[in-house]
Amino acid sequence: MAAPPPSIQFVKGVGPRLAERLAARGIRTPQDALYLFPKGYQDRRRTVPIRDLSAGMTVPVRGKVLSVQESGRGRGFFRGGARLLEVVIADGTGRLVAKWFRYQPSLAQRFKAAEEATLCGPVRLFRFMPEMHHPEILSAEDTADPIHSGRIVPIYPDVEGIPPRVLRKIQWEVVRNHADKEAECFPPWILDKAGVPPLNESLAAIHFPKDDADAAAFREFSSPQQKRLAFGELFSIQWALERRRAGVERERAVPLLWDREIVGEIKRRLPFELTGAQRRVVNEILKDMGRPHPMHRLLQGDVGSGKTIVAWIAAMVAWKHGVQAAVMAPTEILAEQHYRRFASLAEGLPVRVDLLSAAVPAKEREAARRRIREGETDIAVGTHALIQESVEFRNLALGVIDEQHRFGVLQRTALREKAKISPHLLVMTATPIPRTLAIALYGDLDVSVIDEMPKGRIPVKTRVVPEGGRKRVFDEMRREIAQGGRAYVVLPLVEESEKLALRDAVRTAEKLREAFPEVEVGLLHGRMKPEEKEAGMRAFKEGEWKILVSTTVVEVGVDVPEATVIVIEHAERFGLSQLHQLRGRVGRGTRPSHCFLMVGNVQGEEAEARLSVMERTTDGFRIAEEDLKIRGPGDFAGVRQSGIPDLVFADLVRDARMLQTAKEIVGELRRKDPELSSPEHEGIRRFLARRTATVAD
Repeated sequence: MAAPPPSIQFVKGVGPRLAERLAARGIRTPQDALYLFPKGYQDRRRTVPIRDLSAGMTVPVRGKVLSVQESGRGRGFFRGGARLLEVVIADGTGRLVAKWFRYQPSLAQRFKAAEEATLCGPVRLFRFMPEMHHPEILSAEDTADPIHSGRIVPIYPDVEGIPPRVLRKIQWEVVRNHADKEAECFPPWILDKAGVPPLNESLAAIHFPKDDADAAAFREFSSPQQKRLAFGELFSIQWALERRRAGVERERAVPLLWDREIVGEIKRRLPFELTGAQRRVVNEILKDMGRPHPMHRLLQGDVGSGKTIVAWIAAMVAWKHGVQAAVMAPTEILAEQHYRRFASLAEGLPVRVDLLSAAVPAKEREAARRRIREGETDIAVGTHALIQESVEFRNLALGVIDEQHRFGVLQRTALREKAKISPHLLVMTATPIPRTLAIALYGDLDVSVIDEMPKGRIPVKTRVVPEGGRKRVFDEMRREIAQGGRAYVVLPLVEESEKLALRDAVRTAEKLREAFPEVEVGLLHGRMKPEEKEAGMRAFKEGEWKILVSTTVVEVGVDVPEATVIVIEHAERFGLSQLHQLRGRVGRGTRPSHCFLMVGNVQGEEAEARLSVMERTTDGFRIAEEDLKIRGPGDFAGVRQSGIPDLVFADLVRDARMLQTAKEIVGELRRKDPELSSPEHEGIRRFLARRTATVAD
């Protein structure tokens, strides 16, 4: 029986009291402490002359104290009123102002006029003079200490009750005595192929980089040692996805071969000619469906690119083989839209299409369930109602999930389990997912992309409009409505919030009714009952309402070709991908359409630059790449549901090449030792078990 790991309490400088505080942070052993990584670094290898400082630098400066001034009604941390300590130092090349707000009374006593002081903190400019807010004060002892000065110094996340300098000292002892004991889990050939150093060397350098290290690389998390930890994270993702894919390949499915007769019938039914991209993805899908193993394919296509037609073609091939297809959509109105489209395209053929959702009356719902159970239904279209226990399929062989990111892994599995033998599965999304993220999220799926819009689609003109341009936007809305168009006005909130000065949907609808008394203005938001939302969308679609004020519930919604204007209030509050989805609500007819991105009076340069991407392009994949760079993968819908653990070191944009390398290494390893049964791979087994436990937690 293995001895229990030593307690963090016995690391030099810890003891029982600090051990309790570390345990509250989840750090109970020296190994736990090894994996409490720095959140940043400061390069303290040399002091920098004040004249060489620029905004954004975090460096030490040394100079004589010219003045120490306290201001405010109180003095120090424990007295009332606004408090400010200002210390001015000079080094012969310039002056720097250091400021502390709400400080301990003893802080001011650490500075004496004409004495030397060394400070380290982020530099900012105020009226062309460099400032540091709350810099760390480096004493004479510090400057001689190899832990806190004279090196690239790690900055750790806060641990309550432990000062940063004390925590750094503890980590120094942990690294010095325990880093070498961490066994490398990957064999040398994998490390060589990934181009990364061993784990123990990497851990030591990540905590305390060597004197000749590249400080910028460590700050950007791109040093070779940090790449070693990133590789481990990406390897574990790729291994899980590869195993999932291998499991699918071992399953059996009904081969749904297509022939000239089926294709000829489908072509005669189409009201238009398929685009080149649609033909390509149809070929990919039908080739998969003809195999004796279940298809698992992700179909990406921008809003309006024609994914529904592709899904209908796949469903028709299933019908020709006498088996059932199920099409699942996230909203009742979208399910009804698919149902009408499928029924219309199949008109005149002996194809039974049924709709199943909460919006269908109970008696009709029960009749539809019976037909599905007895096999009378060829194509079942519905919401998550399709995966309820009361629904049974006679011979389900094809499942189609629209807007996959609105469901997640569990619903995908539930639909598959409705079939007696593994069905072919096609999941579709209009949310363009950058290729790097698609590999990580859906690596168990083959990916098809419709990257071409149907002929005749006119790109939506997009403009970023400040508050002062609202009158011009209203004038454009009036012109479009007078010519038979309709307008969406989308907001981020339902009701007014005192904390956020955002225009709310309820008040906006009232104001628009005043501004447009000649037309009906409708209101739609997520707090309404499903039947109210359905009725509202129908009123807009049928032209009873000319203006629809809505929250983002219209992001995935009905197809209204007459809608030619969308106004998105407080556009700076939305992600770019969501703005692109909302923009896709217009431009679905034959007339030019307009998207106005309204921004508040207060907005930063970053928001302006971000929104300008929407003006420059309508390419959803380019927009998604920009969005991923800005927001990170955690904000993409579906990431949290995918079983992927949080990434500490890896970045799916920056490390795209490493992600591909990890995929190649996993493939080679699976061919050599699919169960990792070789003694050489015992470390990998332990590593993957720990990562799996992290996901489960």
